[in-house]
Formats: sequence, structure tokens, C-alpha cells
Amino acid sequence: MILVTGDIVAKPDTLDEVLALSLEHVRRSRAEPGCSSHAVHRDEENPLRLVFVEQWADRESLLAHFAVPASRSFAKAVGGLAAQPPTLQIYEARPLPL
Repeated sequence: MILVTGDIVAKPDTLDEVLALSLEHVRRSRAEPGCSSHAVHRDEENPLRLVFVEQWADRESLLAHFAVPASRSFAKAVGGLAAQPPTLQIYEARPLPL
């Protein structure tokens, strides 16, 4: 499994637009092959910060997601509305038995 985390810090006057774009992106991404989950959350300590958590079946599915024109458009749009550069971390993960 591939785990992706990231965040965007919006400017006060761009938060509504960043949130709308993020929700649209998340909902579209969930329908892509290999997407196990894709969510956006608001940071309770910094309400201008949106946090993304994604799970993908494999690297190929994630790379296909990055190649979707709407994904590239989303990244460009929110990058221009952010107060600082968005972050993105990608991990290869496997469930651990307890």
C-alpha cells in the first residue's frame, strides 16, 4: 500500500476556494482505480490548514493519479491560493498485526 499525506495552508481570503477545490479533488480521486481512500481534514489548531490522507493500492495507481489532468490542475490552482508551499509525503506501508 502507498500512503500519501500532505497539507495546504490557505490564506484567510482563499480558504473557501481552497476547501471547495480540495473537496472536489478528493471526491474525484476516490473513483480512480487503486484508490482505497482519499480524505481532507481541517486542522483544529490552525483552521487555515487542510490535511490530506490518501491510501493507494500500489505505486502505479498513484502515478496514474498524478498523471490525471484534473490532479495537475488541482495542484496548480491550490498552490496559487496557498499562504506557503503545500507539502506532500509518500510512504510505502503495510499493515502490522497487533
